Amino acid sequence: MFLRFFKPVWPLPALLTWALAWALLLLLGRLMPWWQALLAACILSTAASLWGDTWWRRAMIAAGFPLSFLVLWASQLPAWGLPAWGWLLPLGLLLLVYPLNAWRDAPVFPTPAQALQGLADVVKLPDQALVLDAGSGLGDGLRALRSELPQARLQGLEWSWPLALLCALRCPWARVRRGDIWLTDWSGYQLVYLFQRPESMGRAAVKAATEMRPGSWLVSLDFQLPGVEATACLQGNSRHQVWIYAMPLDGAEPAQAD
Repeated sequence: MFLRFFKPVWPLPALLTWALAWALLLLLGRLMPWWQALLAACILSTAASLWGDTWWRRAMIAAGFPLSFLVLWASQLPAWGLPAWGWLLPLGLLLLVYPLNAWRDAPVFPTPAQALQGLADVVKLPDQALVLDAGSGLGDGLRALRSELPQARLQGLEWSWPLALLCALRCPWARVRRGDIWLTDWSGYQLVYLFQRPESMGRAAVKAATEMRPGSWLVSLDFQLPGVEATACLQGNSRHQVWIYAMPLDGAEPAQAD
């Protein structure tokens, strides 16, 4: 019941859970056998996963402590030769690839190669139209867009600089840069593609209605804009659905055209 009403801003639930689990392990380790203390700490981290509002956040909360314990335990083995602080290395790598500022958005889930098949039949864009993959990850979305819109000028925007670098290497024909998709102006794009999470779609609807111009398009893989009727929905190419929205959005104030 407490977890239902006390939900700190992400990623604090994960950080608090990991810290509390370690504190519990150290405390109970003085009062009972180590394996019992470890079990109690794992139970705590599993129960605290209810703080997460998506499955991947729950998994991160629950798995963070036992994984860090395993790495720390392995670092004590002579064959590994790792220092005692070696368990921090995976966390450092995670923060490098997926910085805290990006934790509010979706994790790295690649767009399936055929997921956008048929998009060009619905969305009619002029040659050299500017298309943005907002949250381009490793570039799978850009590749899927290129297969459907080969005449478009494709751009990728990714907050994680390692992912942005890898995306640029995988998609040399696109302009990929590091940036915040929510702070970047969408008004210059004829199409913006998203593969976010359900909680982000309300924010995406407001941004699209505020910034995108009449005649442009917002395309979302899997998740609908809340309270907005889609222009079209592509189904059957994969297990995913592609929701397509023409600007201006119904019932929303459109951006002004020049």
